[in-house]
Amino acid sequence: MAQFKLKINGQWREVDVDPATPLLWVLRDHLQMVGTKFGCGMAQCGACTVHLGKTATRSCVLPVSAVGDSPVTTIEGLSENGDHPLQKAWLEMDVPQCGYCQAGQIMSAAALLKSNPHPSDEEIDAAMMGNICRCGTYTRIKKAIKTAAAK
Repeated sequence: MAQFKLKINGQWREVDVDPATPLLWVLRDHLQMVGTKFGCGMAQCGACTVHLGKTATRSCVLPVSAVGDSPVTTIEGLSENGDHPLQKAWLEMDVPQCGYCQAGQIMSAAALLKSNPHPSDEEIDAAMMGNICRCGTYTRIKKAIKTAAAK
């Protein structure tokens, strides 16, 4: 076990965990931040996406020891009241079905819009390619990203 001091959603948090523990399990099991979901455990589905610095990162395969001083943003930290433009657009475009992948989808989209405020369809497709939606709401996801980008 080792002590880690992590800046998560703007607040410093301390955890005492095995250095190999994936960030996902630190968030969910040790800090009770359950908005970030477990999907595949192999960084293939995107359900566990968080921001490490400004980069969309799969937390299921990122050892907590690799976080270092980089700030972590989870879906809980994207906005205080669920009023981030993407969260609003998600509801406006009726994106959520089962909802399981939505936190990861939104976090990937937020990283895209932060680096590219007006992405093309191709850029959206490329940025979102690693996020799987079993309900198949990809068309609505793209519309929501475009709606948020326009605001």
